[in-house]
Amino acid sequence: MDKKTALIVIDMQNDYLWEKRKSRFSYDTPQLTAAVNGLIHRYAAEGSDVIYIRHIIQNLPTNRLLFGYSIAGTEGAELYGGLDIVTEHCYDKLFGDALTNKELLALIRERGYTELHLCGLDECGCVTATALGAAKRGITAKVVRAGTATVFPEKKVAKARKKLAEAAVEFI
Repeated sequence: MDKKTALIVIDMQNDYLWEKRKSRFSYDTPQLTAAVNGLIHRYAAEGSDVIYIRHIIQNLPTNRLLFGYSIAGTEGAELYGGLDIVTEHCYDKLFGDALTNKELLALIRERGYTELHLCGLDECGCVTATALGAAKRGITAKVVRAGTATVFPEKKVAKARKKLAEAAVEFI
């Protein structure tokens, strides 16, 4: 059986990447966006599906106050303007693990992907949560190091990578 791969682009949204973002989201936007856009075009050219994920937080007064980012219906929750969009596949998630979105999971099963390659934000947050969620569901997930970033300290990065290794999630 041929390997069927999808590139999952996680949380590349305005609130994390544009100039107006909160200071804690200190990603190198030009470098990360260039890397992810390169992956998007490479995977699309190779015939792989590209799937975009947006982290969405309910638009409630408490959430606007508590989080202030990724709020449903705001410009900040939209995919980052510098991100190349090559497909209509875009799914919202309310939790770190993108596979909690039943429609996304149905698409993955329906298309018969043998591997999910994950990139985007944040390596120690939603990328790790999605990779672990895939492993839990018997789906092979690999994290594309070149297209992934984190703002977390090295100790947390090491802990996340240990969990991924224990779940047999590889970095490529």
